[in-house]
Amino acid sequence: MEVFINHSPVECKAGTSVASLLSEAGIGTEGIAVAVDNKVVPKSGWEAKILEEGAKVTVIRAVCGG
Repeated sequence: MEVFINHSPVECKAGTSVASLLSEAGIGTEGIAVAVDNKVVPKSGWEAKILEEGAKVTVIRAVCGG
């Protein structure tokens, strides 16, 4: 099935969780926030959140600076 990570299409298997998608895409999990279809998913819920066809996953990385 196809989902989108920050507007880029990505193929994954049906039943893929947010945690699995991040791992398969090579996205590190430290210092990031994730939203699925504009709803923030707490890190504790990444394993349980199963993605659906066409899901829009937004990954935001915390950046230090002034």
